[in-house]
This record gives sequence, structure tokens and C-alpha cells, in this order.
Amino acid sequence: MQKILRLEFIANSPDLGLLVLRLLLGVSMLWLHGWEKLMALFAGKTSFPNPIGLGSTPSFLLVIFAEVVCSVLIVFGVFTRLAAAVLAFAMGVAFFVVNGAALAKGELAWLYFGGYLVLFAAGAGKFSVDKK
Repeated sequence: MQKILRLEFIANSPDLGLLVLRLLLGVSMLWLHGWEKLMALFAGKTSFPNPIGLGSTPSFLLVIFAEVVCSVLIVFGVFTRLAAAVLAFAMGVAFFVVNGAALAKGELAWLYFGGYLVLFAAGAGKFSVDKK
């Protein structure tokens, strides 16, 4: 009974935890956010906010790069820290600038931001292309 209560039947692996985090963050960002923006770009719809003064179209293209390319890199564990830094910056802008650091409006951006900071600090783990 103690083994069950202490969850000792679950393998204690930070690398497995990093793999799960990479897959959850990468796939959800790509599927729920990046893909929609990529399809909008292909449809010729480039209307997008300009939160840091680069212009609407450059901001849109940079966010697509972050949400699509960097998400795929994170899923496979390639250049994970760099990709996580790019995505953390994008989610930081989304939370602090676009949503005014209001958790009620920017909770999802805040959670992504935190997850990407963890990957930036910890790296991809041994279940990644980075470690091969």
C-alpha cells in the first residue's frame, strides 16, 4: 500500500518528464496556434497586432516562425534551448504586452511562457535529437 501511496511504481525520470513537457508544449502550440496562423498566411490574411513596433506583417511572420518552426524543433528536441528562448519571448510579449500581464486574459500565454522557460533552463533531456 505504501508503494502505491508514494507512487513508486512510476519511473523517476527527469528526462521522461522533459520529453512529456516538450511534446505537450510543442504539439499544442503548433496545433492550436501556429497552424491556424500559417493557414491564414497562405490565404493571404496577414492582419496581426504590432505589439513591439516591428510592423504588423513582420510581427506576424515572426510569430509564425516561433509557433510553427520552433514548436517542431521542440517536439524533436533539436536546438531546444534556442527554440524555447524564441517561444518564451513570444509568449512573454503575448502575456506582458498584449494582455497587460492580466492573468484573466493571458493565462494560457503565462503557462506557455513558464513551460518554455523550464525547457530553456533544463534543455531537452536525453530523449531528444540534441542528445544523439
